[in-house]
Amino acid sequence: GKQVPPFEATGVSGEFREVNYKAPTVLMFFLSSCPVCHQMLPEWSKAFDRKPAGLEVVGVMMDHEPPGFFAVTPVTFPVVRSPSREFGRIFKVARVPITMRVAAGGKVEDIALGILDPIRLGEFFRK
Repeated sequence: GKQVPPFEATGVSGEFREVNYKAPTVLMFFLSSCPVCHQMLPEWSKAFDRKPAGLEVVGVMMDHEPPGFFAVTPVTFPVVRSPSREFGRIFKVARVPITMRVAAGGKVEDIALGILDPIRLGEFFRK
């Protein structure tokens, strides 16, 4: 039940994004260089494609991807770049992939490290 702060970040295509937890939000932390993350990216995309209305979803890339990464590894959910080095410490991201569900208002409801089976992932992507 830790409280996490809202944040502003730049999307991978250059757009500005504000994450403010006005609605339940799923945050997915990953590295482009992480093989385990590569296994979760398509699963997160499938869950995003079926998400209920009113659920916010944001992928947070903790490194800079190599050229052509998203052409080879397409994702359907919005992705932002980690806004700072301190960002990972604030959110206690020591390893990835991490899936985090944050309630409206900013209180962490659930968090999981590593590969999630579809049922467990569905618990994050509920209304």
